[in-house]
Amino acid sequence: MTQPSTASPSTRSAVRTLHLDPADRPFIVIWEVTRACALACAHCRADAITRRNSLELSTDEGKALLDDLASLGAPRPIVVLTGGDPFERDDLAELVRHGHGLGLPMALSPSVTPRLTSEALAELRAAGASAVSLSLDGATPATHDAFRGFDGVHADTIEAAANVRAAGFRLQINTTVTKDNAHELPALLDTVVELGAGLWSVFFLVPTGRGEQLTALDAEGVEDVLMWLASVADRVPVKTTEAPHFRRVMLQRADAGGEPPDYRPGPLGRLLRDAPVRSVAAPSPATIERGGSGPRRPPLDVNAGRGFAFVDHLGAVYPSGFLPVSAGSIRRAPFTEIYRKSELLASLRDPTQLGGKCGRCEYREVCGGSRSHAYAVTGDPLGEDPTCAYEPDGRDA
Repeated sequence: MTQPSTASPSTRSAVRTLHLDPADRPFIVIWEVTRACALACAHCRADAITRRNSLELSTDEGKALLDDLASLGAPRPIVVLTGGDPFERDDLAELVRHGHGLGLPMALSPSVTPRLTSEALAELRAAGASAVSLSLDGATPATHDAFRGFDGVHADTIEAAANVRAAGFRLQINTTVTKDNAHELPALLDTVVELGAGLWSVFFLVPTGRGEQLTALDAEGVEDVLMWLASVADRVPVKTTEAPHFRRVMLQRADAGGEPPDYRPGPLGRLLRDAPVRSVAAPSPATIERGGSGPRRPPLDVNAGRGFAFVDHLGAVYPSGFLPVSAGSIRRAPFTEIYRKSELLASLRDPTQLGGKCGRCEYREVCGGSRSHAYAVTGDPLGEDPTCAYEPDGRDA
């Protein structure tokens, strides 16, 4: 294996690196504006509630957070307003308008409920939001609706995706992968392409919140899914959440000129590899705009606390929404101060502090492992990622 920093140009182009210092500023900040949500999703990280919490960040506190983020100057972080369901907040358009006015790229991650109307989307687009992500966790209504806790949500999501694009937003589709729905990924891919998504974000279940009741993939299954995702990334740009070793997979494939020779697919990998692929797929809007034959968007080198941060509805700052160890509260210190000075976040940005095989891995600087999975299993956010099947040689670590 070659060290990513000294790899060939083709290998280096397999992963995008940040054009900023991740110790100084994040690339993206997810703000959980509320935990209120009308759905009861089986994998909900937040264990969402039916009513808004009276202690959640106020409009003025939210604007102060956005002011603080904008004070970083260019390149300003992307801000994603999530929940719960952000559409449960009556001041959502006001917050979007404020952030957009400051020069912050504003995005939304709503639940598909009756609140997600064409009128609401038009208002938020006018306020300055530019992207919307919707969740689709099954290729069939039965699978997706079981995830969401209500019948009919799958059909509503397909309709909502069309409304999102009609309103002028970039569309992202989020999919949470578990042992029970991984076999539906090929059919889901077809749907994602047909919906015109500019990005498919594949989440690997972390056993936290309600997700503790579901079954996550083992390391072999995760490797199979990552190898398959790498093989279909010419149909739609793919990113992974809580599986940063996707970047290692992309580097290995680039270095080998294809699938790494030492990869042996397990049962899931063989199933995914042999799944029917439609001969004609509708190109995504991003592909059409580029005038190319396929998407060209390598995964980005971002990880928990390293270019990424999460702010919950009460103002607590976390390395990730799936890593429940707080670095501080914006009610006691500015976000920018917490991000730069937190010992927890600083340790996550230092690959030499990683334990187990993550610490020995020659890909530790570009991957770093899922800190959330490490914490969920070992109780140590710097521990070994149990969802990675790769055995490093350790020579270049």
